[in-house]
Amino acid sequence: MGLLQINSFAAGTWIAPDSSARPIENAVTGELMGQAGNASLDVAGMLEHARTIGGPNLRKMTFHDRARMLKAVAAHLNTHKQALYDLSFATGATQSDHLIDVDGGIGTMFVFASKGRREMPDGHVYIDGEIEQLSRNGTFLGQHICTSMQGVAVHINAFNFPVWGMLEKLAPTLLAGVPAIVKPATATCYVTELAVRLMLESGLLPDGALQLVSGGLGTMLDQLTLQDVVSFTGSAQTALKLRSAPHILENSIRFVAEQDSLNASILGPDAVPGTPEFELFIKEAQREMTTKAGQKCTAIRRIIAPENYVSAVIDALSDLLSKTVIGDPNKAETRMGALVSNAQKRDVLAKAAIIGAEAEQVYGNKDFHEHKGAFLTPMLFHCTTPDTANRVHDTEAFGPVSTVMGYRDVDHAIALVNKGQGSLVASVITHDPVVARNVALGAGAFHGRLYFNNRDSMKESTGHGSPLPHMVHGGPGRAGGGEELGGVRGVMHYMQRTAIQGSPDILTAIGSTWVDGAKEKPAPAHPFTRTFHEVEIGETIHTDPRSVSMDDIEHFAHFTGDTFYAHMDDAAAKRNPFFPGRVAHGYLLLSFAAGMFVEPNEGPVLANTGLDNLCFMKPVEAGDSIKVRLTVKKKTPRNEEYGEVRWHVTLTNQNAEKVAEYELLTMNAYIR
Repeated sequence: MGLLQINSFAAGTWIAPDSSARPIENAVTGELMGQAGNASLDVAGMLEHARTIGGPNLRKMTFHDRARMLKAVAAHLNTHKQALYDLSFATGATQSDHLIDVDGGIGTMFVFASKGRREMPDGHVYIDGEIEQLSRNGTFLGQHICTSMQGVAVHINAFNFPVWGMLEKLAPTLLAGVPAIVKPATATCYVTELAVRLMLESGLLPDGALQLVSGGLGTMLDQLTLQDVVSFTGSAQTALKLRSAPHILENSIRFVAEQDSLNASILGPDAVPGTPEFELFIKEAQREMTTKAGQKCTAIRRIIAPENYVSAVIDALSDLLSKTVIGDPNKAETRMGALVSNAQKRDVLAKAAIIGAEAEQVYGNKDFHEHKGAFLTPMLFHCTTPDTANRVHDTEAFGPVSTVMGYRDVDHAIALVNKGQGSLVASVITHDPVVARNVALGAGAFHGRLYFNNRDSMKESTGHGSPLPHMVHGGPGRAGGGEELGGVRGVMHYMQRTAIQGSPDILTAIGSTWVDGAKEKPAPAHPFTRTFHEVEIGETIHTDPRSVSMDDIEHFAHFTGDTFYAHMDDAAAKRNPFFPGRVAHGYLLLSFAAGMFVEPNEGPVLANTGLDNLCFMKPVEAGDSIKVRLTVKKKTPRNEEYGEVRWHVTLTNQNAEKVAEYELLTMNAYIR
């Protein structure tokens, strides 16, 4: 078989490598397997294609349209993942590693697709937060909205996860309505190229939404504008070089970085040898050292244990590491494959030597050092002077290398874990809630994620080193200071938050969500008789008033069992600063309200699914009357049969004073 020619995809055309291409080796055999790179790539044309074709195509789509697109793309990749597995073995990854990279990436797309449908509107504007009243009478209001940036996202990814690393950036970017140019690390770009081919061949992505650079970016970053975003994963050195480029700084171009991280795991003082927590701690450390041959940005680099447990930790971990089968990742019995390249192996050994100047190597040998492929045994160090040592806290050997160190008490453990000067994740294995809280308070500011695990959660936990699309992935300081993932938070990196100010009508029109004080639309018929598509934002009915009697209050109290003194004891109620005397139950008022606006006959309203933002503003006494205003606030499709209607409900008394307010959620059919 000839060398793989890893192409780029630029402005709708696949472009082969040229004479500037870099060689790519098979991590397992050490043999040359392909080449990638094209110095003549028209990067300006790629940017123009994304901005003028990809961006407009995506922005025409609503958030829900884009979410459906992501789901379809993920499903398409899912049917072709075996091809991605087969190719990925050449990176040194095992089958279990593939599940993290390939399945994990596809799963991330599915999660963002779901969050787009469930947590974002079927529109083009995302409302961020509640209305701010900027005037006395409510005629001038403020709100924050997010809209799609009108540029391109340049994704620069690391070699270790050629599929997940791309998809975890791509999913929120496309959901935001922004086209992407993906630049994978050359060492594993052949896997990314296949994934991109599969996505493009599906026909599910609009023209210009996705382009690929296999090789160097050339001058692309020098041609970015304020509407563009750079998202980078890699070394701190490279991140600093890129983010400090004059063009990036002068134009305030968004730069999201995930970089070096000296992640740590703390064994709680309660987790003595023999406890489930101790065994869990050892298994987590072994897994993080060997998965992807330790080439994970979230891998455990520092193992922090009580001083009197250090020897037990070293012995137990060494024993487990010795049972790890290292070799050809194609073989089913292999548990740790090769590093990505022999160059990476040399780098890991060099970094391990630096760590070795402050720590003693207590596990690892040179059995694989001379192997043709990029194989390496796990290397475990023990640092006896973690307070004065520096290299164990600032040198990341990006491979199967970790250092054990002891702590005197929990405060000392916190000080040691924070010496990493910022990490993506720190874990704490403890069954003591007090220990967990102390670490959270003392270390939370230094770490992007804190992972707590014990006997109660271990069966369902996802592991120290597993970023989840629902949760923020990133960290302060040495970890880069950026954030990825985190559900809808990740989408916001590719959108502009804008403060809008204006009248209720203006804010309603912009956000497609009715704002209290905006014009009401008289309903041509009771809204509960109208389908999801028929009811309109702002459509309103006003009910006739209903009186509240003392008999109503007492009947409700005895019928429900709610005989709270404010409803039954006039003298006691008067002693309460909130009540003038006996008052109606708040839930009596809600029950009356439902009876006042409900349409009882079978119709498009299928179910009442919830009630949000309930507040009681003014007590209602016997003899008062209430009336209801029911307004269509927001509409959100949910599936092919029905959608969610959010109703704004206001209860007022005989003096037109608000007594209660809430939002009612119903599922309404599309057809009668």
